[in-house]
Amino acid sequence: MRAPDEDSPVYDWVPTRALRRAVGVLLVLLIAGAVLGRVDLVVLATPFALGTAWGLSRRPRLLPTAELVVHGDVAGEGGTITGRVAVDNPDRAPLTSVTVRTRRSEWLRFAHGTGTYVTTVAGHGGTDVLLRGRALRWGRHRIGPVDVRAYAADGLLRSRPVRVPGHPVRVYPVSYPFDAADAMPKAAGIAGTHRSRRPGEGGELAGVRPYQPGDRLRRVDWRVSLRNRELYVNATLSERDAEVVLVLDVLHEAGRSRPGQPSVLDTVVRATASIGEHYLHRGDRVSTLEYGPAMRFLRPATGHRQYLTMLEWLLDVRVLAAGATPTSRLLSHRTLPPNALVLFLTPLLDDNSATVLAAMARAGRFVLAVDCLPDGVRPDRVSEWTDLAYRVWRMERENLVGRLREVGVPVVPWRGTGSLDEVLRDVTRMAAAPRAVLR
Repeated sequence: MRAPDEDSPVYDWVPTRALRRAVGVLLVLLIAGAVLGRVDLVVLATPFALGTAWGLSRRPRLLPTAELVVHGDVAGEGGTITGRVAVDNPDRAPLTSVTVRTRRSEWLRFAHGTGTYVTTVAGHGGTDVLLRGRALRWGRHRIGPVDVRAYAADGLLRSRPVRVPGHPVRVYPVSYPFDAADAMPKAAGIAGTHRSRRPGEGGELAGVRPYQPGDRLRRVDWRVSLRNRELYVNATLSERDAEVVLVLDVLHEAGRSRPGQPSVLDTVVRATASIGEHYLHRGDRVSTLEYGPAMRFLRPATGHRQYLTMLEWLLDVRVLAAGATPTSRLLSHRTLPPNALVLFLTPLLDDNSATVLAAMARAGRFVLAVDCLPDGVRPDRVSEWTDLAYRVWRMERENLVGRLREVGVPVVPWRGTGSLDEVLRDVTRMAAAPRAVLR
């Protein structure tokens, strides 16, 4: 991203107020000396004429060039971003001063390098303005554009602004420490780390059975074999991977995003990154889905590459626009596989979210509602009735949570490490229980 460095016309340099004042004073002294016949006024005008002539004799003809260099366009929340604005003078005439003004996103806080900086540049020389700061919030941000303006001929000439386009910076959401017990409602893959109810090669003992051709000798249970005078082997359960669908409720936003005080959208995105990282590192298939009008969808996959793809996908999460209605295609079999564990990350601020959760539970889905409403989120006080209205709303929300639990939707607040363990174990026990089937 370099500005053009070709030879510039003379009109790229315009007079400054200093040049206008010098010429004005010179003309006034010369005219007054000629009219009044006073030689001393002409003598006083001589320094102004010599100084102006000396300064203009060193006027440049080429504009300075500027380049914005950012060392790495990817960072994490709280990470450091470094870069520099390189200013070069291709002309032999020195630049009296160069002003560099750098704009930035409000979520990039730089210790220095933003605002307006003034420096000098020698002929055929250059200088750098260092950029170093911290990323405060996830998302797609931008450093720049950068405006560079040079002053030459002892401040008598000023260049036209040289603008350098901005540089995009991707800030990934922070992943909170999260761990969950090895509990999954139904493992559906071919291989993985979760225990299934199917016999196969695994580490979970399912019992003993008579020896069959093809069984490995290391699985022979010698105590049972000696007691029965027949070879018996240990039977194990196979270990399979599972599919996890993370549904992001983007219908409403609440709270203000500040350092140490996340909003609803911040909590949803960061919780998604944490849960997704946990299951992907265990070898499970993870997909993400926005509950909104567009219903953006990230296909299920495994591994570290899927984790990076998910972080990139999360950068484009936006709250539902005012007046838009959420989609009704969330319950489709193509969208939500029947054996997948659905983690619905929601602040429970909209009745549509509760309706969808109840419908998934009645359809036999393995669904878990993760309450992402941060603590301390309160409406702005606009009257003496604000506190009372807030308490009434909290009671209505508690009733909504109770009704969801009655229809079989566990609701657990997001608290990071271990916050979902007990509920996941309950979901696993419910999945293992026999179900009534309508005929």
